[in-house]
Formats: sequence, structure tokens, C-alpha cells
Amino acid sequence: MTAGNNGADTPENDDPFGYLYRSEGGEGGASGPSGGGPAGRQPGVPRTSYNQVRAVGQRQYGQQAPQQVTYGQQNAHYAAPETLPGGDRARSAGGQGNAGPEPRRGRNGLLIGAVAVVAVVCIGIGVAMLTNGKDGQDTAGKQGPAAGDTVKPTDKPAGKPKPGKLPKEEAGSLRLDGGATTVKDVPGARSSNGTYVGGMNTPGAAATWTVDVDAPGKYKLWVGYGVPGKDANLTLNVNGTADSRPINMENFAGAPEGAWDKGWTKTWSYVQLNKGTNTVKLSCERGNQCDVNLDKVWLARS
Repeated sequence: MTAGNNGADTPENDDPFGYLYRSEGGEGGASGPSGGGPAGRQPGVPRTSYNQVRAVGQRQYGQQAPQQVTYGQQNAHYAAPETLPGGDRARSAGGQGNAGPEPRRGRNGLLIGAVAVVAVVCIGIGVAMLTNGKDGQDTAGKQGPAAGDTVKPTDKPAGKPKPGKLPKEEAGSLRLDGGATTVKDVPGARSSNGTYVGGMNTPGAAATWTVDVDAPGKYKLWVGYGVPGKDANLTLNVNGTADSRPINMENFAGAPEGAWDKGWTKTWSYVQLNKGTNTVKLSCERGNQCDVNLDKVWLARS
């Protein structure tokens, strides 16, 4: 690039960026005397730009006075796009072409979720209030025990059922065999009318008791008897089976020999009974000492 083809008079006065601020007439080279620069340019004087720096607010574009806009006041020169002709169509067309999610749908979802949570909380509070109200009505008017009162349990603790009474029988009511009989000669018998079973000193004599129990098991057989101041014994038979040991009928009362009225006492022996009906027999067998009178028999738990 040389001064001759750029129209500069000297190389130092040449401005390679002169085209930015030359007037339109200078572009064609007709405005200056040499046809390449602005009119009235003198040789040796540097070019001056037409676009001079000015203070902010002084420059006026298109010969219009600058307008100051105050915030909060509507600008008279502003118009919303939808108020212009075709503005609604352009806006709707632009919305249809947008493939992204609409912000309002997300907001609506959040709003619906919040309303659902509030509804669930309200329902829970209502149910709790109704339940508490029923409890209050049920307990209304019922006064609990005062301080210092003794609270007694209404129900007894569960346990084993109380056993019923076991059978008891007077000897005169038993079945008598082999010479055994009822007599009232000796006083002191503990029967209701003073009757007792005598004649047991004959071999084969027996008194049999038919007895019912509610449960099987081992029981104590008590026998009331009287001896004339000396020991005696009888054979014990339960449900057809004789015990290997005779039932002991000692002179526990300590009566003198021959004193029948002083020798009334009692003894017991274990017996194994079945549920329901059982037979218990006292008999005078070979080898027994049978001088004894019988007044009562009864069962007890072992």
C-alpha cells in the first residue's frame, strides 16, 4: 500500500482506516480536489474523523431529541407484541414449535401434590378427633379410684379348678357278706345313729363299698374302727385285686384289753382307683386278726 494509490499527499498522512469516516462523496473520490479525500482538505494536515467523541446524552440519532424513561411509568412508544397485528398468531406458532415442557405443567403438578398432602392431613386430624370424642363419651361419668384407695381385682387368677368333695359312707350302709352284720351294742361309734358293722371275726366276712370318683389316681382310704384293746387287721381288695399287705388296725387309742368302747380310732391305706365306679372290700381272710368293728369309710386325696 502506497501513498499514491491511497490519495495521501505524504506517507505519514496516509490513514489506512480513512474509509470508516469518509463521507459518501469521498468514497467516490469526487469530493476533494484530488478525487480521493474529503472536500477542503489541505495537504500536510491530518485527517479528522466525522464521528467525534461526545459526552453521554449529547449525541442525537436521526435528529430526534433523547427521551428519558422513568421506571414505573409506561413508555408511550412501547407496544406489547400481542397488541400488534398478527402478534397472537406469531406467539402461538412459536409455542407450538417449542418441544420443551411448559413451566405451568410443573407448577400445576406441585400445586396438586400440595393440595393432596393438606387433604390427607385434614382427614387424619378429623379421624383422631372423632376417636378421641368417642373415648371421652365412653369414659364420661366414670370416676376412677381416688388416691389411697385399695383396688381389688375383679377376676380371680386362673388356676386349677377346686376339687369336689370325695365320698364318705357309714359302714352300716355297705354290702355285708359272710356273717358280717349291723349292731348297736358297743357305745361310741361315730355313725349317725350309733350303728356299726360287727361279726367280722368270722373267716369270709366282708363289707364292700361301691364308690364313684371323677378322676383316676391314687387316693387315701380311711377306715373308722374299734378294737378291744388289742391289734387287728383285714384284707383290702380293690376292683377284684387283693393288696399283698393287709390294712393295719392297731390299738392306736390305747384302750385296755376288752374295753371295746374305748378302742374307737381310725387308719388309712393307699388305693388306686379308676375314673367312675370302683369296688373296695374289707374282708377277714386266712391269716388275718379279725376282732374289729367298723363304723365309717371315706376317701381323701393323696
